[in-house]
Amino acid sequence: MVFSKVHHRGLPTVTANPAPVPAAAEEDPIDPGPRLDGVRLVMINWRDPWQSAAGGAEEYAWRISRHLAERGAIVTFLTSREPHQARVETKDGIVIRRMGGRFTVYPRVMAWLALWRREYQLAFDCMNGIPFLSRLVLRRRTRVVSVVHHVHDLQFNAYFSAPLAWFGRFVESTVASWVYRGCTTVTVSESSRRALREKLGWRAPIEIIHNGGVQGPLKPLDDAPEDMGDPAIVSLGRLVVQKRVSQVADLARTLEGEYPRLRIHIVGRGPEGGHLAAQISRDGTADRVRLHGFLPEEDKNSVLTSSHLHVTASEFEGWGLTVIEAARLGVPTVAYDVDGLRDSVRDGETGWLVREGEELADVVSRALKELSDPHRRAAVRRACRAWADRFTWEASGAEMTRLVARELDLPGGADAPDTTSGREAEK
Repeated sequence: MVFSKVHHRGLPTVTANPAPVPAAAEEDPIDPGPRLDGVRLVMINWRDPWQSAAGGAEEYAWRISRHLAERGAIVTFLTSREPHQARVETKDGIVIRRMGGRFTVYPRVMAWLALWRREYQLAFDCMNGIPFLSRLVLRRRTRVVSVVHHVHDLQFNAYFSAPLAWFGRFVESTVASWVYRGCTTVTVSESSRRALREKLGWRAPIEIIHNGGVQGPLKPLDDAPEDMGDPAIVSLGRLVVQKRVSQVADLARTLEGEYPRLRIHIVGRGPEGGHLAAQISRDGTADRVRLHGFLPEEDKNSVLTSSHLHVTASEFEGWGLTVIEAARLGVPTVAYDVDGLRDSVRDGETGWLVREGEELADVVSRALKELSDPHRRAAVRRACRAWADRFTWEASGAEMTRLVARELDLPGGADAPDTTSGREAEK
């Protein structure tokens, strides 16, 4: 079975079975939303994008903050601090204030907000499992918008002992649902909204504002400087427990007989990197699994565009930012049928979902067989590009800008028709 090495940057964005797709951003400019001149906002997030364990939630918070600042808002980004980071700095017109570590950031932020409670008109309280409880210390007239990417119930089990995991789930569900019961909540996918209702008993109104993506023409990429494999599989994302990247590395063993020239490329960094390297050494797959670590954007895109398939074994996501990142380059994804990923992967069109009772290796093998057909491969790549083109950070930022205007009763808060972010009313 031979896989041709074809870069995807020149493919047209038309699916084999076209679905309605908004016009490209350059042809139909997105309304950036109303002006927010002088509006004082605070974005409260566990980490910032420059921290070692930062991921999609940090990119979302920062991209939204940048858009709000561009619309005239005065934005403070409140977050934790790693030892090498400045306590206060300004980037892109946004003041970043860092305080506390992984856990101490919570009481430090609450104390700081209590001290400066009169400063802000609206706060974005981003809940990464544990909420900041800003509603309890800010003035009643200050609007609070809760941002929840996904429910963390299973994640507590992966990191903490049984009593601490129970306490985490109690805070995420009972406590948070009560504290934010009167606050608008933003999440990033329909399955995350459903999980908030069904698993956490969430009482507040919930709106969906999707993650975005970088748009515009891709910079031409040179051919990969190495033998990427035939076929080549890539896994992109943070190396953390819940991403289960070890399962992707295992494919080098389980599929070796069927695909002797298969190569696995793992791009990303995180605390599980050492364990993963030890696993690869123990299994004797160092010649078939490459840990690239963190890569600059151009190098990362080169690995992606030279791969046949993107695979993620994550057990839950809010959305699946890496799925859309791969799709933009025409690379389909195999993922588990779990919250978030079942929204970002269109099963059978832009990738394949591993259903209950199926094995990851079996679905990956089936996907590779389909992609070995040139006509099927071309159709999947076109579908991926068209799907990814629907999501832009400009559209997501515009929707959040309108939400701010609505929350503060400012002009321009009414919905704009056909924005590509996909703000969705609750069904």
